[in-house]
Amino acid sequence: MKVSICITIKDEEKWIGALLDSLALQSKKADEIVIVDGGSTDKTVEIIKHYQKKNRNIKLLVEEGGIAHGRNTAIEIAKYPIIVQIDAGCIAEKDWLEKLVRPFELSQEPEAGVGVSAGFYIMPSSSFLQKAMNLYLGIHPKRFDPANFLPSARSVAFKKEVWEKVGGYDESLEKGGEDTKFFISCVKTGIRIARVGDAKVIWEETAGYGIKNFFLKIFNYAKGDAKTKLWIYPIPGIMSHNIKILFVFIRYLLGLGLLIISFTNPPFFYFVLGLFVLYIFWSVWKFRDICKSWQVRVWIPIVQIVSDIAVMLGFLYGIL
Repeated sequence: MKVSICITIKDEEKWIGALLDSLALQSKKADEIVIVDGGSTDKTVEIIKHYQKKNRNIKLLVEEGGIAHGRNTAIEIAKYPIIVQIDAGCIAEKDWLEKLVRPFELSQEPEAGVGVSAGFYIMPSSSFLQKAMNLYLGIHPKRFDPANFLPSARSVAFKKEVWEKVGGYDESLEKGGEDTKFFISCVKTGIRIARVGDAKVIWEETAGYGIKNFFLKIFNYAKGDAKTKLWIYPIPGIMSHNIKILFVFIRYLLGLGLLIISFTNPPFFYFVLGLFVLYIFWSVWKFRDICKSWQVRVWIPIVQIVSDIAVMLGFLYGIL
């Protein structure tokens, strides 16, 4: 079964080498690697050209555009029927590709066969703060749901005909949300999804995040979510990001209203303070099954507040 790995990048000189090295070491080799660069101003293109000298299966196209445009362009020029996607900032485990495409090999029925194979990702960290931020950036391995996990473009494979059927990635979503909308469309269309939890990439980029990087990532996620206009997910038991964001707004608007009331009724301030303390406790409590370290837990309230602010500002920016 022929496989095309399709990657879209921009200004990724820090990560592209490690990604291409990991793809070169795969137990199953891709038949081609198609890279679309969205207009890098650093040494990304130069590094890729160096790798092309060692691997003729690497194809590079430089064409300015957003993430969704880059994804669509790479897939459009890909030669083979199975499209595999991974993002810069990720490193593929040695057997990632082999495990990821296996569901297609085991399911050859043209109608009932697998259309999407969803791999997983792990987020390394070098500090307690980063461990706390990772709780908000992605899915913890203990919460991976083999029945309902929504695929991510940083570790996924699908038939090219699936991409054609759902109309590709929405190119109005420039910096986030494009893969969520794409895979929700797959679910709505009734495309069969295999979830392969052991087909993993290491999302190495997150290991270097500071609080500013975290804020910007959450901001762009929320902005993209707002622009998708997806309110109801067709997946049982999973609430859409936009509905979750509305609850964030409701919490803060309610808190602000109660705080204003306390200005004319000072004893009421202690009630507001009590609610705030409960909110901080809840932010830690909701991760009780996956976070046992008290050193990480002391960071969670700070990360929660930063995440809330980034979510609300990003959502408003996306709406406007």
